[in-house]
Amino acid sequence: MIPRYTLPEMGSIWDEQNKLRNWLKVEVAAAESWAEIGKIPKEAVEKIKEKVKPYLEGEKEFDTKRIAEIEEVTNHDVIAFLTYIKEIVGDEAKYLHFGMTSSDMLDTAFALQIKQAGELLLKDIERVMEAIKKRAFEHKNTVMVGRTHGIHAEPITFGLKLAIWYDEMRRNYERLKAAVKRAAVGKLSGAVGTFANIDPRVEELTCKKLGIDYAKASNQVVQRDRHAEFLNALALTASSIEKFATEIRHLQRTEVREVEEPFRKGQKGSSAMPHKRNPILSERLCGLARVVRSASIVGMENVPLWHERDISHSSTERTVFPDACIALDYMLQKFAGLMENLVVYPENMMKNLNLLKGLIFSQRVLLTLIEKGGLSREEAYAIVQENAMKVWNEGKDFKELLKKDERVRKVLSEEEIEEIFDLSYHTKHVDYIFKRVFGE
Repeated sequence: MIPRYTLPEMGSIWDEQNKLRNWLKVEVAAAESWAEIGKIPKEAVEKIKEKVKPYLEGEKEFDTKRIAEIEEVTNHDVIAFLTYIKEIVGDEAKYLHFGMTSSDMLDTAFALQIKQAGELLLKDIERVMEAIKKRAFEHKNTVMVGRTHGIHAEPITFGLKLAIWYDEMRRNYERLKAAVKRAAVGKLSGAVGTFANIDPRVEELTCKKLGIDYAKASNQVVQRDRHAEFLNALALTASSIEKFATEIRHLQRTEVREVEEPFRKGQKGSSAMPHKRNPILSERLCGLARVVRSASIVGMENVPLWHERDISHSSTERTVFPDACIALDYMLQKFAGLMENLVVYPENMMKNLNLLKGLIFSQRVLLTLIEKGGLSREEAYAIVQENAMKVWNEGKDFKELLKKDERVRKVLSEEEIEEIFDLSYHTKHVDYIFKRVFGE
C-alpha cells in the first residue's frame, strides 16, 4: 500500500522487518519444542536464542540487502533467510528448520501477522462503534425524514439511523473476531502434512508458544478457506464503512445539508471554486472500500490449490493481505474521526421534513380512514392518493386538503386530523429500539 494510506502501527505489522522477525520467532519456537521433547540439545537452543535475541526484540534489524544477495543465488526466499541466520548463529543453525518444510515456517509466521493485524482492526472497530454510539445517543430524538428510493417516506430520528450503523458494526466485529481465530493458525506437519519427519508434539508446542492454535489437519499448507474468510470479513467491514460514508455524502448535498464533514481552518475545497466544501473524506473511504473488496475475490481464488499445494497463492497474498489490512485500518480510523467530529444540522433536518407539506403522514391517514371510517383499503388509498397528488403537483398543504375533503370529514373531525400529524407518533418506540440495540 502506498504511504498516503498507511498508518504507522498497521504499516509496521506488514513491513519486511516484522515479517522476518515472525519467521525467526517460528524457527526458534520450533527448536525449543524439539529440545523439550529431547530430540535436540537444549544447550544448542540456548546459544541460538542468545545470538538472535537482539533481532527478536527489535534491537537489531535484519540485513535485507544481504538476504536479497543470497536469494539472487538460491532463488528461494526461505533458504536465503536461513542461510543469513546461519551467518549470525553459526553451527547451531543446523537445528533450525529441523524436519520442517518452508510452508511450516511461512504459514505459521503468516498466522502471527494475521493475528497482529486482526487485533488492531478489532480495536479500530471498537473506536468506530464508540463514536457511533455517542452520536446516536446525542441525536436519539433529533427528528429527520426517512427516505426510501431517495424519496421522503416517514419520520425517523438521526439517532435511529446511527443505531442501525452501530448494530451493523457489531456484526462486523463478531465476524472479524471469528475469522481471525480461524485464520491465525499454524502448521508444522512437514512437506505433505503427514508428520513423517517432524513430531506432531512439535507443532502443538510451537503454536502454544506463539499464542496461536494449530490446524488439526493440513497438507503442505494451512487451507486457504481460512484466509478467504478473513478477507471476506475485511470486505464486509469496508462495505459497511462505504455505506455509512455514502449516506454522509448524500446528506451533505447542498440542497439537503443535514450533516457535513468538518471543514477545518485553512482547508481548500477546490482549486477553481473557493466556495466549495466537499465530502472528500467520505468519497475517499468509498474508493478504498473497492480496494478492500477486491482482495476478497483473490482470497476465494486461492482456495482451490492443486493437490497437496501449489504456489499460486503466494504472490497474491504478499500483495492483497498488506493492502487490504492497511486500507481498512486507514478507513476505520478516519471514519471514527469523521463520526466524532461530524457536523449535524437539526434545523435543516426539520426544514426538509416539512418540504412535502405533510405527505409523510399519508400512511397514518390511510390507516385511520380504514380503522375509524370502515372504508376498504382501496377506497381509503384512493382518497389519500388523490389529495397527495395535489400536494405534489400544486404545492398545496396536505393537512388542509384533508380538512376540506368531504369524504374525509365524514370520518374524521378537524381535531382528529390534527392528531394524525403528530411527529411523536413516529418516534414513540425510539427508547425501545435503543434498548434492543444498546441494552441500556
